[in-house]
Amino acid sequence: MNPLDFFFKPTTIAQKQYEALRLFFVEKISAAEVAKKFGYTTRGFNTISADFRKDLKNGLAPELFFTDKKKGRKRPENILQADDIIIELRKTNHSVDEIKTVLDSKGIAICEKTIHNIIKEHGFPRLPRRTKAIKTQLEPPQIPAEKSVTIKFEQPEEFKSNSAGILSLLPYIEKYDVRKIIEESDYPFTNQIGRLSSILSFIALKASNIRRYTADNIWCMDRGTGLFAGLNVLPKAAWFTSYSDRVTSDMNRNFLLKLSKKWISEGLISDTANLDFTTIPYWGDGEHLENNWSGKRGKALSSMLAVLAHDPDSGIINYGNTYVLHKEESDVILEFLDFYRSSSDGRDDLKYLVFDSKFTNYENLSKINSEGKMFLTIRRRGKNIVDRIDSLPKTSWKTIRVESSGNKKRTLTFHDEEIDLFGYDGKIRQTIIKGNGKIKPAIIISNDFNLSTEFLVRKYAKRWLIEKEISEQISFFHLNNVSSSMVIKVDFDLTISIVTHNLFRLFAQDLERYEKISDQSIYEKFLLNSADIILDNDITVKLKKKRNLPLLLETMNNYQDTSYKWLGNKKIIFEGATYS
Repeated sequence: MNPLDFFFKPTTIAQKQYEALRLFFVEKISAAEVAKKFGYTTRGFNTISADFRKDLKNGLAPELFFTDKKKGRKRPENILQADDIIIELRKTNHSVDEIKTVLDSKGIAICEKTIHNIIKEHGFPRLPRRTKAIKTQLEPPQIPAEKSVTIKFEQPEEFKSNSAGILSLLPYIEKYDVRKIIEESDYPFTNQIGRLSSILSFIALKASNIRRYTADNIWCMDRGTGLFAGLNVLPKAAWFTSYSDRVTSDMNRNFLLKLSKKWISEGLISDTANLDFTTIPYWGDGEHLENNWSGKRGKALSSMLAVLAHDPDSGIINYGNTYVLHKEESDVILEFLDFYRSSSDGRDDLKYLVFDSKFTNYENLSKINSEGKMFLTIRRRGKNIVDRIDSLPKTSWKTIRVESSGNKKRTLTFHDEEIDLFGYDGKIRQTIIKGNGKIKPAIIISNDFNLSTEFLVRKYAKRWLIEKEISEQISFFHLNNVSSSMVIKVDFDLTISIVTHNLFRLFAQDLERYEKISDQSIYEKFLLNSADIILDNDITVKLKKKRNLPLLLETMNNYQDTSYKWLGNKKIIFEGATYS
């Protein structure tokens, strides 16, 4: 090495900080220039200089850069193994907890205090306070993940997980026979990873809000998410892509069919189904796809059109399909009715279908009416229709008070009448509503002539809420995420999103005062939590202190006697950790 390079191109963290501080304090170079020269951010260098002043005041500064070699015991083997991993992870701004999680996945037993000391010994400054968004976008470490294998539970062990909160969903997988339905499904499996663990691995990713930025992100090394699926760690991204390639649309439909039977038998599907289309962008060569309107992006783009059926009371989604072509859009509602009949085992509890004006045509409305189903939908407003509404006499309008958000009521005026529509056999009820906050009146058409106008408006108002909820769900579960190197078939991705969403809704039903919160809020308030996990006679999950932890522990206490077949028939005990 050239002697000048030794001083101007330092290779160690300590020397780099020494040279940077010397330029700042001795040569009087500005913090911004020093930071740029040595690859720091200005804020980061200011932190280094502030720490230096503090250490200098305490008489510690010389020890940071000039240390005497001392004879003594050799460093333990586990610390020697961990040293390079700790430095690599700290370079990419991972915290002590995250480093501990990776080391545990590799079987290197080191406490957080030792990790902190090693970080300090190598001269790394403390991490600044980071938002959740920044934490999820950290640069991935170049550290190979362990091979994914089934946990044998042969001996007691303890490890840390940054995604342990999702284990709170396991009782619902067992209670509602989701495990049995997965095991009896047609989904593929391998010699190393069984069918149940395979599907639970996908659910674990969804429930953990993993954005899948790279192939070897730190989620591959979290033993908590691996435990969710009965594995030591989750498989790598290449496995997820290859597994998805083996899944067919028939497998997804049969799986949703069996789940729908369960939801119906448990009384989670009411007499009303809200149906809606959603656009899922396609991030590849989309020449073989049709253009669909994306409200979120405000334009038509090459995409896949999916349909979802949502229960307005429980929030359960019991039907989804991404294979919808423009020429078949109007017939989707008939396909849903066939699906429902196949999953209801002869029961005929479904009475109302609620959808928007472009969901189907008037001919299919006649078919729905002939099958004895009620429908509620919005009629498209042309200029002639609006002109006719404006010409209606004032005496034909009536006033009602309907419930709105915040336990309040609002006043609406309406006009009820019976009309004929081209393509529809018989009379149809048309309810025109003013005072709904829109410039033009809303026109609801239905074949239910007995439902009071107040209930008719309230029932369709829930339809407006479902649009927002579906949009939030698609966004939260990162359906077909553009920044993913993990390519998952869209139909399979939608199916896994539906299952995970339903687990979130079942979990929320047990949370008093939180039954109606969004999936994003469920995750942030309850599931986003780290824990120390102990595998022994039972599985003990010691969750980090959090505002809503008492309610979570109270809820999980109801399932403490539940055992899990894929986890060695062990029970899971949730506790609060003794640290915050």
